[in-house]
Amino acid sequence: MKPRMLTAIAMLAAMAPAIAQQQAPVQAPGLPLWEVGVFGGAASTPAYPGADDRSSRALVLPLVIYRGRIIRADRSGVSARLFNSERVELDLGFALSLPARSDDVAAREGMPDLHSLLEFGPRLKVLLAEPSATSRARLELPLRMPLELGNGFRRQGLVFEPRVVFETGDGTGKWQADASVGAVFGNARLNAYFYEVAPRYATAARPAYAADGGLMMTRLGLSLSRRLTPDWRVFGFTRYDNHSHAANRDSPLFRKRGGVSVGAGFTWTIHRSAARAWE
Repeated sequence: MKPRMLTAIAMLAAMAPAIAQQQAPVQAPGLPLWEVGVFGGAASTPAYPGADDRSSRALVLPLVIYRGRIIRADRSGVSARLFNSERVELDLGFALSLPARSDDVAAREGMPDLHSLLEFGPRLKVLLAEPSATSRARLELPLRMPLELGNGFRRQGLVFEPRVVFETGDGTGKWQADASVGAVFGNARLNAYFYEVAPRYATAARPAYAADGGLMMTRLGLSLSRRLTPDWRVFGFTRYDNHSHAANRDSPLFRKRGGVSVGAGFTWTIHRSAARAWE
C-alpha cells in the first residue's frame, strides 16, 4: 500500500468518531443497510502525544457506511459485533493513527519515522443512562493491539482507552453532538515507540531514555454535526489531551504537557440501499 494512501486512511480513521452520519444518537429503525458517498475533511493534530510539532492533513475520499448485524462501519468507526444486548455490547474495534516524519519533527531529527499504527482489539460498551429518547451515556472499554504499518506490520504493544461518552441530538438527526472524557494507557513497548531514545540516537540535547509503561494522557473530546440536506452533512470536532501525569514526561521527546486536535469536514451521500439495517 502506498504511503499516501496510508496517510489518507489514517486521517479518515482518526476523524471517524466525529464524522456524524445520518442517524440519531439512539439509532432509529429503518436506516439503510449501506450508503456510499464522499468524505472531505481537514485535521491538525500533535505529531505524536506530547510533541510540540504538529501534523496537518486535508483530503477527499470515498465513504462507505455499512450497518450489518455483525460488521458495521459508521460514525463510531469500523467494528465487528460479537455480543449485543439492550445495555451491553462487545465488538472488535479498529482505529488508525496519523504518521509523522522525523524530518518534520525537530525533537526526532535523525530518528526513525513514526508510521501509522493500525489498532484493533475487543471493545466492551455499557449503556449507563438514557436521560431522554435522543440522548444516552455509555462506558467504553477498548483494549487494542497496535501494528506499525509500513514496517512489516510490527506489533507495537497494547493500548487501553477507557472513556465515558455522552451523545445527544434533536431526534430527527439534523443536529448531533457528543462529548467524551477518558484516559489512554500504553504498555512499555507502545510508550517506547513514542518516547524511547536508543543510545545510537542520543545527542547532547537528546540523552538516551528507556520508556516505561503507564498513563499516556487524559482526554476530553467534543464534536458537533449538522445535516444540511438528506445527502449533505457538515461536522467539526476538537480534542484536548493532557499529559501532565504521563508516565514518560521525563523523556527528551516529551515537549508539551497538553495538545489540541481540531478538524472539520463534510459527508455527501450519493446512493443508499433500499434494504434496511439490522438493529
